[in-house]
Amino acid sequence: MRSFYEEWSPIVNRQPLAGENKTLTTVSDSVLDEQMLLVEIRQPTADEFNWSDFVAIGFSHHIEIITKAKSLDARLFYIHESATRFWNKYTLRDYLKADLYKHRGTLPNNFTTTMPSTKQVLKAVNAFKDEYLLDFINIEELDTQDEDLNERVLEKSIVDNIKRFIMTFGQDFIFVGNQYRVEVSGEELFVDLLFFNRELNSLVAVELKSGKFRSSYLGQLSTYLSALDTHIRKSHENPSIGILLCRDMNQSFVEFAIRDYDKPLGVATYRTSDEMPKRLKQALPDIEELKKLL
Repeated sequence: MRSFYEEWSPIVNRQPLAGENKTLTTVSDSVLDEQMLLVEIRQPTADEFNWSDFVAIGFSHHIEIITKAKSLDARLFYIHESATRFWNKYTLRDYLKADLYKHRGTLPNNFTTTMPSTKQVLKAVNAFKDEYLLDFINIEELDTQDEDLNERVLEKSIVDNIKRFIMTFGQDFIFVGNQYRVEVSGEELFVDLLFFNRELNSLVAVELKSGKFRSSYLGQLSTYLSALDTHIRKSHENPSIGILLCRDMNQSFVEFAIRDYDKPLGVATYRTSDEMPKRLKQALPDIEELKKLL
């Protein structure tokens, strides 16, 4: 409680008056007046922040936020998201660990030239991150020389942990299937992972790659989107979106390679919690030695 006070007291001007306290407790179906917010909060830069968000989340949420988010803008972001999306403490902790504030909206993409409206572009940009923490994947299983095998292992790990993947991937995603089959002119195409996003009203095809980004991957993903739009997409849905999820990328090169495609595409990377420092790996016995010890 002392930490909570010390972190927020420089920002909050004064304690609410008795009449204002009454207003705060009855705010469930209305938003507090914006002028009152400016009286309570010195920093007007976080224009999306609402005082009702601040009091809508629990003390445990606040402690998680002030402990792990150090800038005011980041704290206000997590407060707003927790209040409006009804995150529990553990969901909030996962997003703090993945550094959602830093990575949201930074995905290399071509959305501005391929989507029908600015509103849809903003939704899409906010729906995806440039990096995802997949801490349920064993990195040692992806270190074989066979790239296809690595990608099958990656896909199986995600499908086996689909709930955790969706929590990492973002809000409003519904899993449709993996190795989703689409037939075009007698040829079979298989989308690694297919989702539907309710907020975007779009199918989202995710192509998995175990290595570094290659420009040829974009052509493959663009073909999948054409097939989905022609044969799978419903008439009321927006055009399908493609996300290439790879181990590593040169962001400047990705932005260059992606700009002339006419389908909505984005490229993101992933990391795992098993990617520990080399000195720690060397200090641990290998798996066979561990088995003998057990």
